[in-house]
Amino acid sequence: MNVRVRRGVAGAALLLGAWEGGVRVFVLPDYLLPPVSAIVLATVRLRAELAAAAGTTAFEAVGGFALGSALGIGVAMGLVLVPLLRRVVVPLLVAINAVPVVAYAPLALLWFGIGAASKLAMVSFVVGFTVFVAALAGLERADPAAVGLLQSFGCGRFGVLLRLRLPAALPVIADALRLATVRSVIIAIVSEMLGAYRGLGWTIFQAVLQIDFLRVWAAIVVASALSLTFFAIVGATSKRLIFWPTPTGTKS
Repeated sequence: MNVRVRRGVAGAALLLGAWEGGVRVFVLPDYLLPPVSAIVLATVRLRAELAAAAGTTAFEAVGGFALGSALGIGVAMGLVLVPLLRRVVVPLLVAINAVPVVAYAPLALLWFGIGAASKLAMVSFVVGFTVFVAALAGLERADPAAVGLLQSFGCGRFGVLLRLRLPAALPVIADALRLATVRSVIIAIVSEMLGAYRGLGWTIFQAVLQIDFLRVWAAIVVASALSLTFFAIVGATSKRLIFWPTPTGTKS
């Protein structure tokens, strides 16, 4: 265990200990802040229910993440190949994403139903724009001298894109993908709270209606664990596959 991990574990233990002690000393009610031990016991007691809910949320988050990432990178590559479209597409995408994503939830539910499809659409919508912005910026960071050299050897726009622009942009895209993992879980949960049959967001919403605050906190703990796991997997994969620096000299 390296120094950074030890410090992180020690900091988390200190925070949780202060939380537990503070709740016990000030005798705070559960609806304000339950003790950590009670949350842990509730999580263990509800493990079957929470595992099923987490599986639904994970499917929506990962599926929307994959679809949105592919769309974001694809659109960015298309605009690099056809620069004239940028004047129309970029302002349109910015205008659409300027509206809080929650405002689109009723439309998603109306168009795709209350099932998983509407959550996949919402997650892919948010992730797609996040990845698109990073991918477009990364694709345009290629050294102009290197682009000119490839073109002098008869390489067309598509060839330059695959051989130079895309490899140069991958570290930047990887950073956006790591950020998008957290956003994908958040959007999936928020979408479930607005309308769903199952999932962690639905579990939290139902627990609030039933005034079951320990169940709310247990679902939050599982959601946090899911988000951290997704982030760690994507981060570790990107570091393993993308080992070269960006054009600015920083590694992924």
